[in-house]
Amino acid sequence: MSILHSTRSSHRLMLLAAAAIGFAAPALAQTPIKFSLDWKIEGPAAPFLIAKEKGYFQDEGLDVTIDTGSGSVEPINRVASGAYDMGFGDINSVIKFNDQNPDTALKSVYMVYNKPAFAIVGRKSLGVSEPKDLEGKKLGAPAPDGAYAQWPIFVAANDIDADKVTIENVGFPVREPMLASEQVDAITGFSFSSFINLKANGVPVDDIAVMLMADYGVDLYGNTIIVSPSFAEENPEAVKGFLKALNKAIKETIADPEAAIEYVTAANAIVDKATELERLQMALDQNVMTDEVKANGLGAVDMERLGAAIDQIGLTFEYAAKPTAEATFDPSFLPADDERMVE
Repeated sequence: MSILHSTRSSHRLMLLAAAAIGFAAPALAQTPIKFSLDWKIEGPAAPFLIAKEKGYFQDEGLDVTIDTGSGSVEPINRVASGAYDMGFGDINSVIKFNDQNPDTALKSVYMVYNKPAFAIVGRKSLGVSEPKDLEGKKLGAPAPDGAYAQWPIFVAANDIDADKVTIENVGFPVREPMLASEQVDAITGFSFSSFINLKANGVPVDDIAVMLMADYGVDLYGNTIIVSPSFAEENPEAVKGFLKALNKAIKETIADPEAAIEYVTAANAIVDKATELERLQMALDQNVMTDEVKANGLGAVDMERLGAAIDQIGLTFEYAAKPTAEATFDPSFLPADDERMVE
């Protein structure tokens, strides 16, 4: 081998080594975060996908892994167990979980659904259009469903005789098909998902009665970003970075839902683009872009309203030690006020 060839080979090896070091350094600097969604990849998951695929998490020094879930309660158990660092779950279920498990109490740090998507969805042709219509009827409700968790509050707020309602524990995949085939008269679920899924199962739109619980006396917040206290204590800047990246992605989603939905169809090839765009738009209109958010910005809560929600949960849940709003939601990780404002 000539000296020139040897020199060139050595030079190439040095370049490759330098390149390897260059690529490795950012990876070593990144904080890994295992994150749990509440549900599968559908329209409302768009902001999480945008933050990951457009490198917003990476820009904050984060290596985020996103896994799907099977209901808005599951992320709570995942984060509490230590299997996940952060998650997207129902704050009302978090409140009850924390009361029952004070040693593993979770932090709620960014409110995504300012108005919860909890709903009772019935069919007018089966005689269900209003809350009292449920008496004498069969309600299909998955046991771990976040909407079903609020059933006692909905009952109390609407003077429903719960003894006259037959509750059937159904699986998430068969919930809407069972209503479509008239095996049940109504179901619990998230408004945007159940409505869209019923349409997909052939139920005429004018036969679908969506009773958004928030419009019927259930004055609660909805899905929030949760984090384990130990992870937040050890990695406060990582939590702040996650929320900054997500906040940016949510604002982009609000500004251009059609562009946002492309990330959903890229991540889940079996979904229908038009269907998921409709689902996303419903979530934005009904649950994200409320008057409170327009006035105060994304992510935050009104402590007085949250305190009232804690009181309402207490109507049907016996607290071991009733929490305060300040102990329930920690705003210290939120992006700056001006970054969270939307039009």
